[in-house]
Amino acid sequence: MPGKSEAVTRRAEGRSGESGEGSSFVLSRGVVMLFAVACGAAVANVYFSQPLLVTMGHDLGMSPAVVGSVVTLTHVGYGLGLFFLVPLGDVADRRRLIVAQLLLLVMALAVVAAAHTAAILLVGMAATGLLAVVTQTLVAFAASLAPPAGRGRAVGLVTSGVVIGILLARTASGLMADLAGWRSVYLASASLTALLALVLYRVLPRHSDAPPTTLRYGQLLRSTITLFAREQLLRLRALFGLLVFAAFSTLWSSVALPLSEAPHFLPHSAIGALGLIGVAGALAATAAGRLNDRGLSRRTTGIALTLLAVSWLPLAFTRSSLWALVVGVILLDLAVQAVHVTNQTLIYALHPDAGSRLIGGYMVFYSIGSATGAIAATSLYTVAGWGAVCALGATFSCLGLVLWAFTRHGTPDPAAEVTSRSET
Repeated sequence: MPGKSEAVTRRAEGRSGESGEGSSFVLSRGVVMLFAVACGAAVANVYFSQPLLVTMGHDLGMSPAVVGSVVTLTHVGYGLGLFFLVPLGDVADRRRLIVAQLLLLVMALAVVAAAHTAAILLVGMAATGLLAVVTQTLVAFAASLAPPAGRGRAVGLVTSGVVIGILLARTASGLMADLAGWRSVYLASASLTALLALVLYRVLPRHSDAPPTTLRYGQLLRSTITLFAREQLLRLRALFGLLVFAAFSTLWSSVALPLSEAPHFLPHSAIGALGLIGVAGALAATAAGRLNDRGLSRRTTGIALTLLAVSWLPLAFTRSSLWALVVGVILLDLAVQAVHVTNQTLIYALHPDAGSRLIGGYMVFYSIGSATGAIAATSLYTVAGWGAVCALGATFSCLGLVLWAFTRHGTPDPAAEVTSRSET
């Protein structure tokens, strides 16, 4: 194992010293915040539609079954983009790739905003999901620009933008739709995305050297699978990602159901505002990044998974206490984002020259976990109630904790190795 860890470290250090990305460009805090804003704005497009489905259906004369497919197609598009588009960051100029994807995303959002038939809307939503994966290209780019000793902090700050974008998307779209109609949400997003494309084109470094790999597209996709077959740490962290986001989705896909019923009877606006509480998860993203830079990724993972399991205790009392719900939401979001940042920091350090493939492949497991949690939670609530949903979420969480307990000493920690070598 020590030999493998040292090899991983040498690859990480060698890549960080290459000319092209990161050697002449200084990744300032302002640029990191720009990455975070762009990530949040892009990923929000996947979630904007959820509070708008009824209004969309009435406006376009869509049946309930067709309306439900709006969310499904958006997530299907996102999943396809993770596998087929994100790996391109390892063979193309990431600056040009990001700007191109953002401009295509503007076009997709314009199609959604102008849609006057269900077919056009569905095509636009699928394209929106496909192109929203520019978020992961941005994460990989930020990681490549950061020095190894500060990579965790950079990934944490960028991920905080992703967290905020996901959690505020529903609240923002609901408020804008009430003020100016559902189409205004996508027009505003298209305008913001176009502005970000212009700013990123001017700010991001120009990559003049040859791409890090000369793989053809088919070879590129196959190599993503090969990386999973070869790297034990990648497989392990992907499983962590699947389990924690299954727990995350178990809560957020079903919590509106008990809150809209007795004894709370909360309106949609109040339920949507619950996402504001979850922004606390952004704090965990930045803190976890700093801990990873100090070589404490294993400990961070263990503490976070413990908090994730514990969070379901107060969440189980949601029907009788909104304060219990608030405590549970904060604990759950802190835990999930801490594990997520740790995962991304560690897997990127395995092969920085394959960063886009690593992060894209990892996020496929994130999508599987999210879909599993959502489907299982909503189905279970119908037949067994909120208590069963909490038991499901706790099961996902405890499985992650057990997995960590049995594997914490059996895999190399490239982030810790990079930290120790940089201090000597």
